[in-house]
Amino acid sequence: MSTWAVVVAAGHGRRFGAAKQFSALGGRPMVQWAIDAARSVADGVVLVLPSGGAGAREEPPGAVHGADVVVAGGATRAQSVRAGLAAVPGSAAVIVVHDGARPLASPALFGAVVAAVRAGADGAVPAVAVADTLKAVEGGVVTGTVPRDQLMAVQTPQAFRAEVLRRAHDGGGEATDDAGLVESLGATVRVVPGDPRNIKVTTAADLEIAQALAGS
Repeated sequence: MSTWAVVVAAGHGRRFGAAKQFSALGGRPMVQWAIDAARSVADGVVLVLPSGGAGAREEPPGAVHGADVVVAGGATRAQSVRAGLAAVPGSAAVIVVHDGARPLASPALFGAVVAAVRAGADGAVPAVAVADTLKAVEGGVVTGTVPRDQLMAVQTPQAFRAEVLRRAHDGGGEATDDAGLVESLGATVRVVPGDPRNIKVTTAADLEIAQALAGS
């Protein structure tokens, strides 16, 4: 059962102030960590980079190795994933999608989501329990407290049966993650235990936390 990974690193890092996925972490670009972890389960890796305009991709600063195919992303995350999917061979049975801004996802986490799909799920996502109290707010005023008993914070990598993921993207829809599109088909998405260390680097402060976690 062939498995391919799509590592999405197509953001321009406007909130970060630079293309954060290429920032150094432990002597390697962040996205390199993501590629290396994906390699633990994948027969091939597609790397999606920021578009340099007119369909051209921007070359990453510094050396990034391990991708079998490199493509240019789109204006949104979903469009970037679709660009990556187009480069995945039709023979792939399982496709894993991972954000290049989550450098600390472990090979074990990749293995867990892929194993869930191979066991029969249409998709699998890692998730951690929500620890904070959640409030609904409107106009700066609290309008209610949101019960968190059934809420979880979802991470990547996310694994899917290839034909289900392709079908979910065929409509050109938008969602904050691929599981959202797959759910809209009525498909079964399993949850596996996530990792609190698997943070998404969005700001410079997040990178400092990632540096500390990587060092530990």
